[in-house]
Amino acid sequence: MLNPLKKWLGKGSKELSSDFADIDLDNVPAHVAIIMDGNGRWAKQRGLPRVAGHHSGMKNVKKITMAASDIGVKVLTMYAFSTENWKRPKEEVEFLMKLPQEFFPLEIEELIENNVRIRMTGWSEGLPDYTLKAIEGAIERTKHNTGLILNFALNYGGRKEMIAGIQDIIRDVQSGKLQPDELDEARFSSYMLTADLPDPDLLIRTSGELRLSNFLLWQLAYSELWFTEAYWPEFTEALFLQAIAEYQRRARRYGGV
Repeated sequence: MLNPLKKWLGKGSKELSSDFADIDLDNVPAHVAIIMDGNGRWAKQRGLPRVAGHHSGMKNVKKITMAASDIGVKVLTMYAFSTENWKRPKEEVEFLMKLPQEFFPLEIEELIENNVRIRMTGWSEGLPDYTLKAIEGAIERTKHNTGLILNFALNYGGRKEMIAGIQDIIRDVQSGKLQPDELDEARFSSYMLTADLPDPDLLIRTSGELRLSNFLLWQLAYSELWFTEAYWPEFTEALFLQAIAEYQRRARRYGGV
């Protein structure tokens, strides 16, 4: 099936357009994860404060969400705030914590119209009440939607997730709910925060950095990785579809031949 999304053509260069003009809609990754990196550097290049980059990055979330939804992606996980990001300057952290208050009132109606369901992966402990209220309100309002799941990884860290999962496994073994020889990869996955989601098929990272940064360490074991020099605020629908086209050109062997 050829890609019918004519509305995206012309939003990038001719080279990009040729890359995604023949996207196979029968081979779209079910789960795409994105490390939205480079907001601060984007702002610095323009002589703006770092928070201006975060604000512009926030506006880009809906655009990429709509592009993903249009081509049939089922889950879009966006790395919004890591457990390590608390080390950033207090003013920057406070600004980031207030973004959900701004994002959801502006975008929630269009997200609902497009059948998008909001969820969060991470720990609520430590998040300000106003941040949780904004997120929980969006989750509640979209809980009956059946389209793309827009999953925000917020106050999330892969190592913390695995340690928490191992602690739960130990408790279940000690209580007799689980026998050690019953533990396999599928059972271990059931202790992860994303137990009800498929593992990402594709990871996208913006800004030119080539690392996972403690993101979905267990789940990304066999994901395809795609990196771009573009900073997150300048990451377009055309670049997103270029990543999808590259994914479709790869052979996923899972250790086989």
